Amino acid sequence: MTVEEIKQFIQGGEWKSIAPELRPSSIKNADGSIKPFYLTRTFKAMPGDKFELEVINAVDPFGKVPLVKILLKGTMFWKGDHPIAAGAQKVDFTADEAYQVTPIIQGFADAMNKVASTGFDKWEVNAGQSILGKAFVPFGLAEGQIFSEYDLIYIFNELMFWGARNVDGRGFDKEENRPTNLQIPLVRKN
Repeated sequence: MTVEEIKQFIQGGEWKSIAPELRPSSIKNADGSIKPFYLTRTFKAMPGDKFELEVINAVDPFGKVPLVKILLKGTMFWKGDHPIAAGAQKVDFTADEAYQVTPIIQGFADAMNKVASTGFDKWEVNAGQSILGKAFVPFGLAEGQIFSEYDLIYIFNELMFWGARNVDGRGFDKEENRPTNLQIPLVRKN
């Protein structure tokens, strides 16, 4: 598929995780091993290279205990071929329209009230707050920083793949951290 064909193909409908996904985090356990976290994704691509991504992080591998909902809206920047597979494309996702965090359980709200209270209302369950352009220590964001990820998109058998997280938990925060493997795919749900 050409880039234009990929853009057309991914628009219309929602793309969702097949099952809860496992990701390494940058946080380490007491023994020094990497702490896993679990999530599901719902993605929408729109005309004009716009996107909306909802991520729900969970406490458990089966996604039965949701922790927090994260909503990002912004712009996709298509950067050319990615060597992972023929037809894969480098894509930068920039949350330049919205970045919202909504605690789903009280423990997460309580934690945010301890580590992310400056510049925010009291964190409460099911009450989202915008972190767009704000300092947000839990996600490593500085004041005025707009969140971007250097990722990829690959379409295969009507499945949409993005990049798998780096095994050491590094984010896709710069070109040299762009993924070199594929994450489990998203499926279209219309």
